Amino acid sequence: MKVRLTKRFRFEASHRLDHLGKEHPCYNLHGHSYRVDIEVYGEVNETTGFLIDYADIKRIVAPIVKRLDHTHLNDIEDLKYTSTEHLAHWLWVRIQKQLPILSRIIIHETDLSRCEYSGE
Repeated sequence: MKVRLTKRFRFEASHRLDHLGKEHPCYNLHGHSYRVDIEVYGEVNETTGFLIDYADIKRIVAPIVKRLDHTHLNDIEDLKYTSTEHLAHWLWVRIQKQLPILSRIIIHETDLSRCEYSGE
């Protein structure tokens, strides 16, 4: 049996999209209460009854997300653009190495705006 599991994380951060023109509202310094959904996909282990223990996802992802919490994203190494698209890719690169069953990252920048990334 194959399943998808999702574990949610949260962090607060400021950023600005300083590569955009000054007339764009996101050029200005602002912040978000981000929600990040980490989705994994695969075969359920017949012995454990799990695809993976949620605690294992937390052990892998929480330290990475903690690096972002209460920071200015423009100061994060290797994050050239601080859009949700690039942030999703940045997270993918760091998480997928330790969690090969990672299938999707969803970043909610606001209640109305989100980005989905599947490693492509």
